[in-house]
Amino acid sequence: MAKRDYYDILGVSKNADAAEIKSAYRKLAIKYHPDKNPGDNEAEEMFKEAAEAYEVLSDPEKRQRYDQFGHAGNSASGFGGGGMNMDDIFSQFGDIFGGGGNPFESFFGGGSRGGGRRTPRGTNLRIKVKLTLEEVAKGVEKKVKVNKLVSCHTCNGTGAKDKSSYHTCNTCGGSGSVRRVTNTILGQMQTTSTCPTCNGEGVEITSKCTTCKGEGLERGEETITINIPAGVSEGMQLSMSGKGNAAARGGVPGDLIILIEEVPHETLKRDGINVIYDLYINFADAALGTSVEVPTIDGKAKIKIDAGTQGGKILRLKGKGIPEVNSYHKGDQLVYVNIWTPKVVSSEERSILEKFKTSANFKPQPGKSEKSFFERIKEYFE
Repeated sequence: MAKRDYYDILGVSKNADAAEIKSAYRKLAIKYHPDKNPGDNEAEEMFKEAAEAYEVLSDPEKRQRYDQFGHAGNSASGFGGGGMNMDDIFSQFGDIFGGGGNPFESFFGGGSRGGGRRTPRGTNLRIKVKLTLEEVAKGVEKKVKVNKLVSCHTCNGTGAKDKSSYHTCNTCGGSGSVRRVTNTILGQMQTTSTCPTCNGEGVEITSKCTTCKGEGLERGEETITINIPAGVSEGMQLSMSGKGNAAARGGVPGDLIILIEEVPHETLKRDGINVIYDLYINFADAALGTSVEVPTIDGKAKIKIDAGTQGGKILRLKGKGIPEVNSYHKGDQLVYVNIWTPKVVSSEERSILEKFKTSANFKPQPGKSEKSFFERIKEYFE
């Protein structure tokens, strides 16, 4: 099923500013929150859908990629926000509702999701992936080794020396937050703040792991399979959710950001979704006509050069270009014909060329010549 447009999900225009996007998401998050709609699977899906839309549109880089490439810019072949879980979503609420913790406790009388417990989040990683023109045109699966932070193999990411050293925080009871009631002239007021004992994590470590020193993390290497869709371009960024650095003590991993880098082709040049090839032929072939083979992304292609072809003529090989991202449309290959003029000629060749100079047929005839190069370019794109 095709994904809905993120702007439609939040009910904002494509020109909406950050404040409008935040406000729209806040309303939807309150409306579809699972605590307000227990057992309603449709509401939960709407809740997740709104969170994914906000994750992209609230980030200037992700929003720019989305505006340019659609869902493929952040979420193609396993990329992007589609892998968000509830921990990902609730981690956004500190920004949306102006503070840590779960703002829905006061709305719905809950705390069913751990109150103000702070979920650690790993940092994002950035890598560059080099692609040939053929790989760009057809899409490719790449396996890359990434040096990253992973969960400690000794303590399984808990940061504790053993099981007895890792237990629920006695101060907050595992909620990550503490409540205080104070008397004011207006009556009793209840405030909630991050637990000072566990720093909002809900657990205490009495004896740290000797391998990771209590961090729950260590350096490791992971081989990651990246499915890159056809049609990506230089500078485009793709993201894989949860493939970045691990987070301490079972938190949410960061994302892996993949920056696309194109390797120049030996003979072909890319121009958007079109491919350009400069063909050089000699004067005799241009005058008499010939057939030549030209390189394409898919191999060799034979094309006909008509007799009397002028330098600057553009020949088109339909559908031999680059596909658009997330589309069936493909560009063309444009063959620019250039007449090769030798810099050095033999005495025999010079004699022949001198005869040509005196021939009326070889004198330039502007009134009968073909259209200019720029006129042909304009006609082609019109």
